[in-house]
Amino acid sequence: MIVLDVQQPAMLRQAALSQGAVQYREFGPARAPPILFIHGVLANHHLWQQVAARLATQYRCIVPTWPLGAHSLPMNRDADLSPDGMVALIAEFMDALHLDRATLVGNNSGGALCQMMVAAYPRRVERLVLTSCDAYNIWLPLLFKYLEFSARVPGMLWLLGQTMRLHFMRPLPIAFGWLAKRLPRHMSDDMAGPLPRSSGVRRDVGKFLRGISPRLTQKAALSFGSFTAPVLIAWSREDRFFPQAHAVRLKNDFPNARLLFIDDAYTFSGIDNPGQLALAIQDFLTATT
Repeated sequence: MIVLDVQQPAMLRQAALSQGAVQYREFGPARAPPILFIHGVLANHHLWQQVAARLATQYRCIVPTWPLGAHSLPMNRDADLSPDGMVALIAEFMDALHLDRATLVGNNSGGALCQMMVAAYPRRVERLVLTSCDAYNIWLPLLFKYLEFSARVPGMLWLLGQTMRLHFMRPLPIAFGWLAKRLPRHMSDDMAGPLPRSSGVRRDVGKFLRGISPRLTQKAALSFGSFTAPVLIAWSREDRFFPQAHAVRLKNDFPNARLLFIDDAYTFSGIDNPGQLALAIQDFLTATT
C-alpha cells in the first residue's frame, strides 16, 4: 500500500449546515468512491487522519470534526445535537457534499451513530465499518458514565475541561489512557483544547451527552438483520471498554458481515495502528466492490 505523508494534513474545509458549520478535511480524488469517517465524544479528525491518508490513493476520504466536544466552531445555540439530531446532521452533511451514498467508518460513540444511520438511512450507507464502539447495552462504558453526569450538572463540563488542561491527567483511564496506547502530544492538545476554552463547545457536547442511552443502540440493533450491504467489524484486540463478545454479536447480527481484530491497539485503533486498520478497510472495500 502507498502511504501518503500523514504529517501534512489535508486542507481544512467547512460545510454550512442548518445547525451550524462543520469543518472537515478531504484526502484523495474528488471522483473516487467516498468514505465518511465518524469519530466519537472528545475526539476529532486526528482519530482518522492517518487512516484516511493511507486510503487516499483509491478513495475520497472525508474526515469531519463533528460537534462532540473537540471541535473549534460551536454550532448554533438552538442546534439539535441529541443522538437523533446528530444522525440528521450526518445525513445533511452528506447532502451538502452531494454524497448520495458512502461507506461509513465509525469508532467509539461515532460507531453508535453509524448504527443509528443504518436504522434511519440504510440506503445512504454503501458499506459499514465498525471499529471498537458502543453497541447494544453499552453507551457509554461504565468508566465514562461521569460524562453524562457532568452534562447534567451546571458548571461540571467547565470543571472537566479545566482538568483536561493538565497534561498528567490525560493518560489516566478515565481520560485518554485506555483509549489510545500511543497518543502524540499534539493530538492530545488538539482534542482536549476546545472544551475548556469555549462555552459553545461545552454547550454542544452537553446536548449530545444528555441524550445518549443504550436504548438507542438497542433500538438500532433491531434493524441490523435487514441491512444487507457489506459490513466489516474491525475490533481492537486489546480494547479496554468494548468486549470482543460485542464484535462477534455484531458480525452475527448483520447478514453480510466479516470480523477481524486489530492488533496492538486500544479503542482508538486509527491512532494506535492506522496501517493495519487501513489495510483491513482497503481489503474489505476491494473485496466488496
